[in-house]
Amino acid sequence: MEITASMVKELRETSGAGMMDCKKALSECNGNMEEAMNYLREKGIAKSAKKESRIAAEGLANIFVQDNKAIILEVNSETDFVSKNEEFINMINIIGNALLKSDAKTLEEANEVETENGKVKDYIIAMVAKIGEKLSLRRFEIVTKSADEVFGTYLHMGGKIAALTVLEGANAEVAKDVAMQAAAMKPLYLDSESVPAEVLENERKVQKELAMNEGKPAEIAEKMVEGRIKKFYKEICLVEQPFIKDGDLSVAKYVSNNGGKVLKMVRYEVGEGMEKRNENFAEEVMNQVKGN
Repeated sequence: MEITASMVKELRETSGAGMMDCKKALSECNGNMEEAMNYLREKGIAKSAKKESRIAAEGLANIFVQDNKAIILEVNSETDFVSKNEEFINMINIIGNALLKSDAKTLEEANEVETENGKVKDYIIAMVAKIGEKLSLRRFEIVTKSADEVFGTYLHMGGKIAALTVLEGANAEVAKDVAMQAAAMKPLYLDSESVPAEVLENERKVQKELAMNEGKPAEIAEKMVEGRIKKFYKEICLVEQPFIKDGDLSVAKYVSNNGGKVLKMVRYEVGEGMEKRNENFAEEVMNQVKGN
């Protein structure tokens, strides 16, 4: 069967694959568009598998809200160059909105959720073939609230940091202020009750040793530890932190002054805890050109 330019164009627009790949797929499948798409998808899977060992610690985080339900998610790419790609951003929007409508609780469940472009896992595989980098849905959390609660959302640096908060009894502006606080000040926990016992115990041990090394008697060292633990809480606990817009108030006090209470915080910083690529920009661009 003759493979016409219009057929190649149609498959290229549908798949996003290169012209020669589309022509070969159509030739292999005797012009059958559906089979050619499957051929390209299978080829995409092969390309994707080669990229599994590569590091994807860049990307974007985003938040989607509908009524009393919200989702925060992080999708990774290998380079910051790709994270600015319009198709990559659109992929996050499509995945985020699909997961928002789902009841997925794990990454395994999320990858099986249907989007307008197929299952999440298949959509990502297709985009790996199209963009030419390892891409992955790293993490997500679906958060719900009651009618008398309010979401606060804040994205920093175009989505390099995302913060989602839930407040009771306050308004959206206050909730956004708290989300901004979480994004900027990097709290690890919501409040002192949320700090794991082992983390607190380790900090007590460190501070006691510091006090003893300063030559303080044991009983004085113990009192110093308690004071330093309070300072520790102000650094790592959202509601204990000084409010960024008014350092005389804690976040908890600011919210209570506005008739509310902070119930939940989720903060994602893209690539946190992951190994980063060590390449310069010129190499990054050349890799894009070469399709590596």
